[in-house]
Amino acid sequence: MNVHAAALADAHLPDEQTCAFARGAIEGLSQQRKHLSPKYFYDATGSELFEAITRLPEYYPTRTELSILRDRASDIAAFVPEGAALVEFGAGSTTKVRRLLQSCAVSAYVPVDISGEFLNAQAAGLRKDFPSLAVYPVAADFTGTFKLPEAIAAMPKVGFFPGSTIGNFEPHEACRFLRSAAQILGSGARMVIGVDLEKDERVLCNAYNDAAGVTARFNLNVLVRINRELGGNFDLSAFTHRAIYNREQHRIEMHLIAKKAQIVRFLGTSFSFRPGESIHTENSYKYSIERFAALARGSGWQVCHSWTDEAKMFSVHALLAEG
Repeated sequence: MNVHAAALADAHLPDEQTCAFARGAIEGLSQQRKHLSPKYFYDATGSELFEAITRLPEYYPTRTELSILRDRASDIAAFVPEGAALVEFGAGSTTKVRRLLQSCAVSAYVPVDISGEFLNAQAAGLRKDFPSLAVYPVAADFTGTFKLPEAIAAMPKVGFFPGSTIGNFEPHEACRFLRSAAQILGSGARMVIGVDLEKDERVLCNAYNDAAGVTARFNLNVLVRINRELGGNFDLSAFTHRAIYNREQHRIEMHLIAKKAQIVRFLGTSFSFRPGESIHTENSYKYSIERFAALARGSGWQVCHSWTDEAKMFSVHALLAEG
């Protein structure tokens, strides 16, 4: 047993989700290039901060995707089979799925999200506003395998993956996720997915470095979680948020930059930081319509439709699983 495994064995963490967080944090911060998965942003506070980000004037993706869902509602409704179960991967807020529920004749909704507290609160609101809709929340890491509720077994299934969350994956991880989603949804699977598009770098950088500092608080929240849930001693004032555009990789990168030399500890493990050293917390890949279509085809999906806003800032795609 290595020192990290021993530390986890002695920690007596309360549940498997916290244990997985601990393993991921220790592994990521032990690398020469320190990193943390963006899925660790999303406790209840992180989910609320992200919802605040979506309302910022600089952050175009949410309002643009919502406009596509509104303008193409009849086309999307024609793609979604009547009586289907809509399975949303990484559900979060219900703002976008409400657009689909208003236009599509689905019988059930299955939101899947790692933040169970936020998930259940959103599900309760949906049940109130859509009393005839069966809602079955699943608290799980949507990037892994999980079981769908037995109650929807006989229904056709449509995945919903908005927000360009697909861009947070490395391309090979995006392929793995799309293949996994097809297996989870089963025979005849369909999916409606949002994908952010390449655009002027200034627009991108402004979207991830907002003037109000909400994205900075969202980024730093992962350290707040380590302090609270894993007994860490991160000094938040000793780190600063930075988001840059990597032109060669077609992606925005989010980092937490150490302002000074320091040593941080949690779960019996120490991590040293040099001045200017980065914790790489998130990538957000930007696609062209053609590059995303190639990714989907290579992952076992056929692109049936691709819709964009007039300015071609964002895209929504209708996919059908092959075979």
